[in-house]
Amino acid sequence: MNDNRDPLLIGVDFGTTNIKAIAFDVAGRVAARASAPTPTRIPQPGRAYYEPEELWQRTLSALRQVTERLDDPRRVAGLGFSSLGETAIPLDAHDAPTYDAIAWYDTRTEPQAEQLERMIGRDRLFATTGLSLSHIFGLCKLLWLRQAEPDAYARTVRWLNMADYLAYRMSGAAATDYSLASRMMCLDLRSLGWADDLLAEAGVSADRFAPLAPSGTDLGPLLPDVARAIGLPAAVRVGVGGHDHVCGALAAGAVHPGMALNSMGTSEVMFTPLDAPLTAAELGRRGYQVGVHVDGKHYYVWGSIPTSGACVDWFRSLFAAEADYATLIAEGEQAPPGSRGVFFLPHLRSAMTPHADAKSLGAFIGLTTDANRSALFRSVLEGVAFEIRDGLDVLRSYLPTPISRVVAIGGGTRNRLLVQIKASVLNQAIEVVDMAEAVALGAAMLGGIAAGVYADAADAMSKVHFSGTVIEPAAEQTALYETIFRRVYQEMYPTLRGLNHEIYALRDDSL
Repeated sequence: MNDNRDPLLIGVDFGTTNIKAIAFDVAGRVAARASAPTPTRIPQPGRAYYEPEELWQRTLSALRQVTERLDDPRRVAGLGFSSLGETAIPLDAHDAPTYDAIAWYDTRTEPQAEQLERMIGRDRLFATTGLSLSHIFGLCKLLWLRQAEPDAYARTVRWLNMADYLAYRMSGAAATDYSLASRMMCLDLRSLGWADDLLAEAGVSADRFAPLAPSGTDLGPLLPDVARAIGLPAAVRVGVGGHDHVCGALAAGAVHPGMALNSMGTSEVMFTPLDAPLTAAELGRRGYQVGVHVDGKHYYVWGSIPTSGACVDWFRSLFAAEADYATLIAEGEQAPPGSRGVFFLPHLRSAMTPHADAKSLGAFIGLTTDANRSALFRSVLEGVAFEIRDGLDVLRSYLPTPISRVVAIGGGTRNRLLVQIKASVLNQAIEVVDMAEAVALGAAMLGGIAAGVYADAADAMSKVHFSGTVIEPAAEQTALYETIFRRVYQEMYPTLRGLNHEIYALRDDSL
């Protein structure tokens, strides 16, 4: 470590699409970056998983690349991890995986969610854990393993969320933070301990779970062989990480009520900090999620779209594989607001807020011979914006502090047409933070807390600097979008619900 130079911090963001490793200085400026594709295996529709050793090697590769791009890797003081929140790796007593890591959106665990509803009840689960019952959460995956792969379950002694697994492989110490534990559907939000009564009814013991620890807790230095493999000093401290969207909120300073953070990636959330958990059962019935913030002092509630950026990627792969995103966006700008009467329901991986329907499917409606590619692409962006509006409108009535500011982060902010449409649909200015890798930065900040570079989360936020660009609603479009939202978009889900459920049943039975 060169004491004459400011320290660097590395954040690793394990996401649905990519594994990113980024080095930052103390103020949050990028010093070097690298990424590797997330190695997702998709054996059949509805199934997706990660092979643990493959994802570990991809992570090591990304870290090696970023350290090779640094002027002096000895400057690195801390390392932190963020990850998607509903995927875990089961390990045996010798730290060997007993099964693959089931992707967060894999649908094989729907029967286990139905079992939990019968055994415990949707409202009781929400009242204790803050989660709206869904097949995606960790407890459902653990139950599936017990029922479908009993030998693997019997050999499992440790269940580590993805960021926890990577930190464990780096440091040899196991822990899970409250933001990731919040996504397992068995954390008691009030006691901040495991909900032993719920687990007992589900027939699961918390003994398999890693110890709970605040984000940024020091897990110790890098293991020597890992340090050599990635080209870092063995003295680098590894911090307890956190959930990806929540780490992004830390980086953007979204910790106080009254602010909404729109985290735009493959999936998308509208994240609102809270001083205390919301408990209204109706929120749980409509898919909203309450959890613990990585700052350790606040909670949050969010509404989400499982497919946001994924809708854009899907459209391009099917209709415009030869075009880059800039071309598609330019075409979308040429289409009129309202997309020539074509509307899109972005439920490509079910619906979350405000409908909480795992069997909802995506749809284009209003197709005519006037619907060219530019209109269809714009309708996808408008559908994502309308879905966020639909979820936010319901949420506002439950918030003790009105939302006065909306800040956007994530890779989706590079699509400025989407942000512009969203501002007009919400009829609210959106501040796009000049922080393209906010999630990785939040993870790096946690590594900095572990290393003592920052005293705590508040100190980290005070030292990180960024600018923003305010995107105002387009005044000439807000009235039209309000009409479309009220007369068309809010009618799409209830109108298509029954038909989509029939299609879903047919798909399971014979398609």
